[in-house]
Formats: sequence, structure tokens, C-alpha cells
Amino acid sequence: MTQLATAETAVPVDAAAARARPHWIRPKSVVGGAIILAVTLFALLGPLVVQDPHAVSSDGLTGPSAAHLLGTTNTGTDVLAQLAHGARGSLTIGLLVAVLITILTSLFGVVGAYAGGFVDDAFSLLSNVLLVIPGLPLMIIIGAYVQHKSLWMVALVIALTGWAGGARVLRAQTLSLRSRDYVSASRVAGEKLWRVLLVEIFPNLLPVLSSGFVFGVVGAILAEAGLSYIGIGASDSITWGTMLADAQAGQALLLGAWWWFVPPGVLIAIFGCGFALVNFALDEVINPRLRTYRMPRQARQEHR
Repeated sequence: MTQLATAETAVPVDAAAARARPHWIRPKSVVGGAIILAVTLFALLGPLVVQDPHAVSSDGLTGPSAAHLLGTTNTGTDVLAQLAHGARGSLTIGLLVAVLITILTSLFGVVGAYAGGFVDDAFSLLSNVLLVIPGLPLMIIIGAYVQHKSLWMVALVIALTGWAGGARVLRAQTLSLRSRDYVSASRVAGEKLWRVLLVEIFPNLLPVLSSGFVFGVVGAILAEAGLSYIGIGASDSITWGTMLADAQAGQALLLGAWWWFVPPGVLIAIFGCGFALVNFALDEVINPRLRTYRMPRQARQEHR
């Protein structure tokens, strides 16, 4: 039995505690998952019950009221309606970018490292080149030359400028796994390349891939908000970023129209906080040294 220092000290989980509660069920993951679920439901169900996000009225820049729960913009558009549709747009971009980044990092990091030789050298060179190229100026240049910027186009630009770092991490992990005995045994047994990757390599990389996916969603939403704020975001959809850009263009801060820019900013912060909590929980699952166990009350009394 591990010696316990004090009642307030976090100590390693013993065998009985590990059997009593799955190590992936942690307060951080529960709270973070609840936040993500709430925002996702708002994005899915909110647009079905709110007003038309493009409707223009004479009630310009009116504060929250019974008719408009979050007030209106300078053109009389309902802010709550834009917030709900913007949630759907921002989450769509976040998921698209996260999926694209996961595919690119898996291809250039895992497949390249396992194949080795010229393939690994070429993939590694491409990753290193993209790592040293500043992402934001490249996105600004691409966005400036593309006239019609759809959600797919913005997601593609963000993904192409954000996959290189994750590919380097997966490459290092794959190089370590490639020399393991069970992988060598699979190759000696004549297993096909795709089966070795799917059965022996990728399952051991799931925690890293999950963490990268989480960061991809949050990073994409923040990147899209930044691009929209400087005027090169999605032009055919409403997102939280376009709401902030419109508020800045309409001088909402100078006019004191806090209801126009505060809600999208708060939702971006809350959604990012939820994913951060989930990522902290994933870190504890990946690294057993981060798992802590708090002594039961009776044990603390006996220890005293």
C-alpha cells in the first residue's frame, strides 16, 4: 500500500480505487462534456425556434427585451437568432477542420513514419517547411485571393496551415511503436501493411489523436473568429466570428451595444473551456502519473 502523506495531498490511485471507478470518468471530463453537449444542442435546436437571422427591422440597436431576448443589431436583426445560427456555423467549421487535420496528421505522421525511407523523408520535409511558415499571414494571403469564401474553403485553409505540428508528434510516437516486439511479430507473420497500421499502430495512438482532435476543434473556431474579425472569414454563412466582425464594423463597443458582441465572445470562451477540461481529462488518461486519488473521509480521519 502506498504511503499517504497528508489528507489534502493527491496520491497515486491504488488498485482498489482503480477498480471502483473507471479512470476516464473524471470531474473535468464530466463538466467539459456537459458544456460541449449544451452548446451543441443549442447549435442543433436553436435555429429551429429563433427568428430569421437575416430579417431587417426598424428596431436598430435596441437592448434585450421580450421581443428580442438578446437585443438587435444596427440593422434590427435579432442577436439571439444570429447567435444560434452562428453556433451551427462555428461548430461546423470546428468539426471539419478537426477531421481534416486528423486525416492529414495520420497520413503524414503515422503512415510516413511507418513506411520509412524516401516516403518518411519527403513527408518530414513537408511538415518541417509548413512548421516554419507563419500560419496567419498564409491564411490572410489565401483568403484575400479567394473571392467566394464558403465554410468549406475556410475550413480547408485552416486545416492546411495547422496540421504540421500534430504530424510531428505522431511521427515521433510511430517511430517508437514501429520497433516494438508485437509490431515486428506482425510483420514477420506476413500481415499486410494496412492491417498492421489499423490493428497494431493506430489503437496505441488513439489518446494522442483524441487530444489533437480536441485542440483542432477549439483552434479552428478561434482561427475562424480571427479571420472573420479581419474581414476574410466565411462570406456565405453566419458564425460567431462574423458576428464579432459585424459588431466591430458597426462600432458596437463605442455605442455601448454590449449585447451584440458579448454573447458570441462568451460562447467562444465557454466552448473552449469545455474542450480544455476534456483535454485535461484525456491527459490524465494518457499519462498515469497525472491520475490522482483523494482519500475517503474515514481514511483521512484514521490517518490523522
